Amino acid sequence: MTDFATLDIAGPIATLTMNRPDARNAMSLPLLDAMHAILDDLPSGPHVLVITGAGKSFCAGMDLKSVLGDENAPPKLLHNIAKLTTRLRNLPAVVVAKVNGAAIGGGCGLACAADVVLSHADAKLGFPEVDLGVCPAVVAPLLVRKIGAGPARNILLRGGLMSGTRAHEVCIVDELADDRDGLDTLCDSVAERLAAGGANAIAATKRLLTEIDGSGDGALAAKGADLSASVLATPEARERLSAMFRG
Repeated sequence: MTDFATLDIAGPIATLTMNRPDARNAMSLPLLDAMHAILDDLPSGPHVLVITGAGKSFCAGMDLKSVLGDENAPPKLLHNIAKLTTRLRNLPAVVVAKVNGAAIGGGCGLACAADVVLSHADAKLGFPEVDLGVCPAVVAPLLVRKIGAGPARNILLRGGLMSGTRAHEVCIVDELADDRDGLDTLCDSVAERLAAGGANAIAATKRLLTEIDGSGDGALAAKGADLSASVLATPEARERLSAMFRG
């Protein structure tokens, strides 16, 4: 485990913190490796896992600078993200996404992979992939399962970002606090309520729900990773991404 991600355990509640605040916790290969390592070694005791981000952001999505710097990076990054979201769905513990700030693209998809999503009114969430010439194929199944096919189609094709309040209205966010301080209180309350349940009952119920909605099967996520990587390799995507960093 590296300092790109940290794990704190307090009884039945564990907190995994993405720790690249200077990069808004964008998912680089080292960050993803650290998160996978934490999940590899996660003790069986905690049956609630809170995921959040260090600093003012939750997660800015895939590390796009590394995509431009290495043409071999996109497939590795995308398949790592796909694997991570599938692991979270199959985890026996209840996963709570504490969206403390911006959750963009893959970061918003990571939140949707959680069982419960909490945020605050001023957070920024969304899927701007099409604006950047990118296909949101890894996150699309997660959003469809979260809010339904019709609303997900509108959000993913429209692109852009929304406030935490709007994300709550469209059911990406399950419970909303007024501000960051309120989010801390809300998350503590929700995590403690979840932790009060029986660990075996929670694991069995989550396993059943995952089987019902099919989100534990990583094949579709892997297919999405391949599709996203192919679109990222096009001149359109690379030009739009380059223009974003030039701007």
